[in-house]
Amino acid sequence: MHYRRLGKAGIKVSEISLGSWITFGDQIQEQIAIEMVQAAYEKGVNFFDCADVYAGGKAETVLGKAIKNLPRETLIISSKVFWPTFEGVNGKGLSRKHITESIDATLKRLQLDYVDLYFCHRYDPDTTIEEVVQTMDMLVRSGKILYWGTSEWKAVHITQAIEYAARTGLVGPSMEQPQYNLLKRTNVEENLEPLTRQYGLGLTTFSPLKNGILTGKYNNGLPKGSRASMDNMGWLRDQITAENIAKVREFMKIAEALDVTTAQLAIAWVLRRKEVSSVITGASKTEQLDDNLDAAALVEKLDENILDKIDMIFNGIPE
Repeated sequence: MHYRRLGKAGIKVSEISLGSWITFGDQIQEQIAIEMVQAAYEKGVNFFDCADVYAGGKAETVLGKAIKNLPRETLIISSKVFWPTFEGVNGKGLSRKHITESIDATLKRLQLDYVDLYFCHRYDPDTTIEEVVQTMDMLVRSGKILYWGTSEWKAVHITQAIEYAARTGLVGPSMEQPQYNLLKRTNVEENLEPLTRQYGLGLTTFSPLKNGILTGKYNNGLPKGSRASMDNMGWLRDQITAENIAKVREFMKIAEALDVTTAQLAIAWVLRRKEVSSVITGASKTEQLDDNLDAAALVEKLDENILDKIDMIFNGIPE
C-alpha cells in the first residue's frame, strides 16, 4: 500500500480507502463489515470513510465496533454532516447548531474522542460560508476534528471558504470529496484540479466504479442482491443505459488484454492522477475488497497508449 499526502496537509492517507455507504449497517451483516475493516487494515488501508446519514447512523456504529481494538494513532477516520439526522427545522444543513450537535452524535456512535477528517456533505445555501468556516475552525480548536473539508461542493464555494479562512486566520478546508470515475470526470478535471494546484486542496474521490456499472456486473441485467436491484436505487437503474453498457463492454476488452479485472483498471485510472489523495472504494465481500486493493499495482502499467484507448471509449467512438 502506498500513502499520499492529503493535498498540502501533513497527514497521509492510504491511496485506496474503504467506504461504508450502503454496505455498513445496511447491505451487509455487521460481522462481515467488521471483518472487512480488519482485513483492509491488515493490507495497509488506514483511511476509513463514513457519514452520519449512512444507514441512519448505523454505519458509524458498525465502523466504531470494527476499529475499537485497532491502534487509534494508525487510523484515519472520517465522517460527514449535512443531511437530516435530527427532527425539526434545525436537524439538517450546516448551521452551527446542527454541526455541533452532529459531531457529538457521530463521536458517540464511533466511540471516538475525535475524527481525523470531517466533511460538509453538501453545500448549504441557507448558511453563510462564514458561519461554516467559523464552526469548523471551532471544532478543530476544540480537538473534536483534525481536518475539515467539503463534499460535492462547487469550486466557487470551496474557493470562498479557503479565502475567507485565509483572511481571518481561521482553519480552512483541506480536502474535497467528489465523485470521480470514467463516466463522471468533468468536475474533477476541469473545476477542481486548478484548486489542487493553487491552494493545495486534497481530493478523496468516491464511486470509482460508478456504483458497479464499470465492473460490467450490469451488462446483462440486474443481478439478484446487487445495489441496482434494491428498491431505493431507482436513480442507479436510470444510469444503466445502453450507451453506458456499450462503453463498459469496450472497456472490458482493454482489461482482458492487460489480464486484470475491469474494477482494477477503473480504480487504477483514477489513481493515475497525482492530485487524488485517496480513492474511496466500497465492497460487500472480502473478495471484492482484495480485488480493489490490487488496483494500485496497475497504475505504472497505464501508458499513454492505454490511456488514449480508454479516452476513445469514454470520450469518442469505440474502436
